[in-house]
Amino acid sequence: MPAPQPSQPSQTPQSPQSPQPSYADQGAPTSALSPVVPPVLAEVVRSGFVEGRHRGSLVVLGADGAVELALGEVTAPVFPRSSNKPMQAAGVLRAGLDLAGERLALAAASHSGEPFHRDLARKMLDEYGLDPALLQCPPDLPLDAEERETYLASGAGPDRVTMNCSGKHTAMLAVCAQQGWPLETYLDPEHPLQRVIHRVVEDAAGEPVAAVGTDGCGAPLMAISLVGLARAFRSFVAAEPGSAERRVADAMRAHPEYVAGSRRADTWLMREVPGTLSKMGAEAVQAVALPDGRALAFKIEDGATRALGPVLARALTLLGVDAPVVERIGRAPLLGGGREVGEIRASF
Repeated sequence: MPAPQPSQPSQTPQSPQSPQPSYADQGAPTSALSPVVPPVLAEVVRSGFVEGRHRGSLVVLGADGAVELALGEVTAPVFPRSSNKPMQAAGVLRAGLDLAGERLALAAASHSGEPFHRDLARKMLDEYGLDPALLQCPPDLPLDAEERETYLASGAGPDRVTMNCSGKHTAMLAVCAQQGWPLETYLDPEHPLQRVIHRVVEDAAGEPVAAVGTDGCGAPLMAISLVGLARAFRSFVAAEPGSAERRVADAMRAHPEYVAGSRRADTWLMREVPGTLSKMGAEAVQAVALPDGRALAFKIEDGATRALGPVLARALTLLGVDAPVVERIGRAPLLGGGREVGEIRASF
């Protein structure tokens, strides 16, 4: 398939009712969805018949940070969900917590809930004298389907440490305990820690936070554009050694299994394409930065995570990433009667 020609972000005027910096106490939020119908990024093909489509928006930045490709509305704010976690982890470092290695990778993780994830989260809680009951992420089962079956078969049930964001919450509690900040309100958007994180997000994205919501784990969630998200990831890999941003990027790239899990695309990509920073988010968000400063970010509008792999693989191909892992990430077969009869494929 020929590569699309580079284009510029849509210049559709923003509504005067665009989101305010925070809507936590303003009643129902204003929608950030663009009135522009986004393009189809992936097709669902069964037995040679296109039975469905996934629309979305995608941006690719060159090594100099300029927009090289824009599909859909890439300047309107979105909730990056867990793609914001590297910035949240950098905020914890800026606030004063000294983390490194696997511990810092887990602080930026949406972990699969495998035993080594749960063990390290508990160890970190112990190291900082924290009771697991202080975690305000909801009790949950392992994110990874295979691990979930094993976990349930052992007789275990939903637990806060098992929840995929437990590393982030542990790091947040640890720095609050260290700084003498309130533990019971560490998820309040006006908490000192969350104000630091807010500034980190804006610094990295190079734009103001457009809205503040609540993520699935209960933590404040900052909305930025896809351009801002790609710019943020680019800034992390280009940051000065020793800076909070570079420390997070280095920890994630050195220990990708702690960022995701044994059977996750983020792990595969960071492990097999050295120097790459990758983090997915709920509602089908993905951001990646290559070691030379090129970056991408996209969101599937309907939140269908089944389209993530094919779209990511196609975007990586457009960036010239030539590695077996790209094909592995892009495979999304459809089954019929127990055999492969189709696929979800990128359409750009």
